[in-house]
Amino acid sequence: MPPDASPPARPGRGSIRWRLIGGLFLILLGTLGFVGGGLYAVVRGQIDERVRAEQELIASQFEILATQGVNPDTGQPFTDPEPLLEVMLERAALPPSAGILGIVGDGVRWEAPTGVRLRLEDDPQLEEHLVSLAGGADVVTGGLRTEQREYRYMVAPVRFAGSPQTGALAYATDMDAERATLHQMIVDYLWVALASLVLTSVVVAAWVRRLLRPIALLRETATAISEHDLSDRVPVRGNDELAALTTTVNQMLDRIETGVSQQRALLDDVGHELRTPITVVRGHLELMDTDDPEDVRNTRAIAIDELDRMGGLISDLLVLAKAHQPDFLSRRPTELAELTDSVLTKARALGERTWVMSRVADEVADIDPDRITQAWLQLAANAVKYSEPETPIQIGSRASMGEAYLWVADRGIGIPADELEVVRGRFGRAKGVRGRFEGSGLGLSIVDSIAAAHGGHLDIVSEPGVGSTFTIVIPLHPSHPRGES
Repeated sequence: MPPDASPPARPGRGSIRWRLIGGLFLILLGTLGFVGGGLYAVVRGQIDERVRAEQELIASQFEILATQGVNPDTGQPFTDPEPLLEVMLERAALPPSAGILGIVGDGVRWEAPTGVRLRLEDDPQLEEHLVSLAGGADVVTGGLRTEQREYRYMVAPVRFAGSPQTGALAYATDMDAERATLHQMIVDYLWVALASLVLTSVVVAAWVRRLLRPIALLRETATAISEHDLSDRVPVRGNDELAALTTTVNQMLDRIETGVSQQRALLDDVGHELRTPITVVRGHLELMDTDDPEDVRNTRAIAIDELDRMGGLISDLLVLAKAHQPDFLSRRPTELAELTDSVLTKARALGERTWVMSRVADEVADIDPDRITQAWLQLAANAVKYSEPETPIQIGSRASMGEAYLWVADRGIGIPADELEVVRGRFGRAKGVRGRFEGSGLGLSIVDSIAAAHGGHLDIVSEPGVGSTFTIVIPLHPSHPRGES
C-alpha cells in the first residue's frame, strides 16, 4: 500500500448491513404494533358490543315483565313499581361482572341477590348517579368512571297509571373486569411480539450478513489488488443480482488485467525493438569522421534508414495499441466485390508477381473497409516478401454461413507447423527467416488484431516449401459490434 494511502474503512453502523437490519427491524416493529393495536381495538369493540347487547336484553326483559308479567303474590298484572322491581331482581340472570338495583322514588329500594358479585350499592358515586337518572321517562345508557372502577350502565324507568310511585331498574357492568382479560391478552401479545422481534432480528442479521457476503468479498478483493498483482477474483455464488454483480466485477478485473498486461507488453516491446536502431545510429555517429564527407554521407543514410524503420515500427505498435479501443473501427456497409478488386489493384504495386483473382464474394458486409484493406495488404506484402518473383499470388473472397472469408495464397517458403502460433505474436518470426528477410514481426499480429476487432480471427494454412494461405474470417453483420466512432 502506498505510504499516503488510507487503510480500508471497516463497515460501521452506517453500512448497508446495518441499514438493512435497521430498516427490517422498524418494518417488523411497525407491523407488530399495527397488528397489536388492531387486535386491541377489535376485541375492545367486541366487549363493548356484548355489554350493550346484555343491557338491551335486560331492558327488554324488564319491559316485557312490566307489560305482560303477573305479580306472583296477587296473580294479577303489576300495578306498582315496587313488586315489579322485586320480581325482576330475583329473576334476572347476570354475568359475573354485572350488578343490578331497584330504585323506588328517590332511593334504592331493592338490592341484588346475595349471589351477585358486583354490588352497585357499595359504590356511593355510582348509586347517586343512577338515582339521579331514575326519574326520567326513557331508558338511559352511558358510562361513568368512579374512584373504584369504570362502569357502563342502563337505567330503565317504570310508572303505572293510578300509582303515585315511580321506579327504575338500574343495571351496570364493571368494564375494568370485562377488559381485564383483554389487557392480559395484550400483555401476553407484547411478550410474544418482543420474543419474535428479537428472534427475527437475529435471523435477519445472519441472513443479511450471508446476503451481503459477496459485497464484502468484492471489497476485500478490491483491497487486495495492487498494480503488481491483478489476478485475484471474487468467487461467484448463487444466481441472483449479487452473483451477476460479482460476475460483472470479475469481467471488469479481467479487462483491467488484460489492459495492464498489454500496456506492459507494449512497453517491453517498444524498449526491446527501439534499442537496436538507436544503438546503430549512436554507434555510427560516434565513429563518424566529420572531416570525411563520404563517411558523413554514409552515416547520414544509415541514420535516416534506421529512423524510418523506427517510425514504421512505432506506427505498427500504435495500431496494435489502438486495436483494443472502442473507436478503433468505423464500420459501414461495404461491397466485398469492390473491396476485393480494390485490394488486388493496390497489391499489384507490391512486387513482380503473378497476381490472380481466385474468387469474389457478392455480399455486403458491415465492416471497416480501411482497416480490412490495411490487414489484407499486409498479408499481400508478406506473400511478396517470402515468395520468388513471377510466382502466383491469389487474392479472393467468399461469404458463407454469415461470415466473410478474405484470403491471400502464395507459393513461398511456407511456415513450419510448430511455428504457426509464434508468427501470430508480437515480434514473432519463424526461425528460418531471421537474418534472411527484413521485418519487425508485427505484421501478422496487426492482421490478427484487426480481425479480432471485427469479431473474427486469422486462419493460417501453410506447408514448408509449398506455400501458405492466410484467411481473414469475420462476420458479415456482427450482432454485438464494439463501440465505434
